[in-house]
Amino acid sequence: MSHAVPVSDTDFETEIEKHPGLAVVDFWATWCGPCRMIAPVLDQLAVKYEGKAKVAKLDVDSNQQTAMRFNVRSIPTILFFKDGKLIDQVIGAVPRAQLEQKFEKHAA
Repeated sequence: MSHAVPVSDTDFETEIEKHPGLAVVDFWATWCGPCRMIAPVLDQLAVKYEGKAKVAKLDVDSNQQTAMRFNVRSIPTILFFKDGKLIDQVIGAVPRAQLEQKFEKHAA
């Protein structure tokens, strides 16, 4: 079971842009190998930072409007929002330590 919340074009504003504090969104697709590699890492971080960060997943194939809005051109792209504002991003399947560093920096 995933600890990341699925979000879509229709509820992105409510779930992410109106979320107080840190929200981390994984832009991914089912056919994307690197996306599948990074998914368990994000899941572990969602558990570790429960209460400090909301972790969400957005399938770019079925939610192209939001992906285009944030200029997501390659996946996985992980966007960090603080109080609804885009503050950081990570592109590609990066090591857990690199992702955790971003969580630490922004969840404080």
